[in-house]
Amino acid sequence: MSLKRKDALARQKADFEQKLKDRLDFLSGKGIDAGKIEKDTIVRKLKADVRAVNARLKAIADGEKLTQDLAKAKAAKAAAKLKEKEGEKAEKGAKPEKAEKPKKGGGTGQEKKAKPEKKAAPKAAESD
Repeated sequence: MSLKRKDALARQKADFEQKLKDRLDFLSGKGIDAGKIEKDTIVRKLKADVRAVNARLKAIADGEKLTQDLAKAKAAKAAAKLKEKEGEKAEKGAKPEKAEKPKKGGGTGQEKKAKPEKKAAPKAAESD
């Protein structure tokens, strides 16, 4: 995902966490016990929002990691291919060239058979 999306999610997470902290302070200031605070619908909603944003951020991080891994693999593959080509060039230079085999037919290739010329078909007389 884009960097803008990641930044937006980070801001949302910070906002949800701040609202959750404020709500917990408010409820504890009122003297409500911890069991009721955990059951408060606003607190539960804010905690769910934080979990959802964390899941989205994790998905973005996983995608970025996958992209980096694929880029590394692609670079390694390209480097291996380049190294292989250099090795082949070195091997070709070390091997003596083979003598060319004569072509079948024993000729020099210039003695081609002449093709028989085709006769043009007579045109049909046009009638009015």
